[in-house]
Amino acid sequence: MATVTSRDGTRIGFEQVGTGPSLVLVDAAGGFRGFGPMSSLAGRLAGKFTVVTYDRRGRGESGDTPPYAVEREVEDLAAVIEAAGGAAFVHGFSSGAALALLGAAAGLPISMLSLLEPPIALDQPPQEGDLAAEIDELVAAGRRADAVEHFHTSIGVPPEITAGMRQAPFFPMLEGVAHTLAYDSRITPAVSLATLQSVIVPTLVVNSEASDDRLRGWAEDVATALPRGCHLTLKGEWHGVSNDELASALADFFGGGAV
Repeated sequence: MATVTSRDGTRIGFEQVGTGPSLVLVDAAGGFRGFGPMSSLAGRLAGKFTVVTYDRRGRGESGDTPPYAVEREVEDLAAVIEAAGGAAFVHGFSSGAALALLGAAAGLPISMLSLLEPPIALDQPPQEGDLAAEIDELVAAGRRADAVEHFHTSIGVPPEITAGMRQAPFFPMLEGVAHTLAYDSRITPAVSLATLQSVIVPTLVVNSEASDDRLRGWAEDVATALPRGCHLTLKGEWHGVSNDELASALADFFGGGAV
């Protein structure tokens, strides 16, 4: 593992594999280098790219300097891109896709983007309540497991998935990063139609054919709103596609561009 220092002094842990143009992978809520799909995806892409995975702040081996602000995570991504060579392709999953969009809109040196099921609802009113504040309150009360469950229920994870979550072997890892679920809850609403319209780099938006109408519709709407967006549906499960399918699609998409 290597580290880079973000603008506010926070240490961000990252690693890279492979050779070729730089490709930075941005995790979804709860994900980090030790948990989630990105390490496996990186291995599948390493034959064509120098793939960089990193622990978003508050997760894994990265620091977490208070107070939190969405802008700090954009600065973290900027620091990782700089460490990767100064410019990069970027792929983000779910709320990580929202963060990637914010980075591109802020002018980070991102030459092409890919987004897997960004949870951005352009045609719906804002969600009632303040999910980030609710998660903060649960974590402050020592109820990290409740915070994890509340987050997943609130964002629409199907009951059949959340039902046995607390008994899953990976649940302690989710509890360990429960406080960062509030961060993701602040990132996604920060992406607006104006944000999307300001992102002028070629962008691939992917969804799983097995996701619900809501997630599929969001992906299509985001692709339509982006000036240079395109849309692709892949085989998969709810809110996820196989890394083999995704790696092939990303290699085809990014293979036609230059960092």
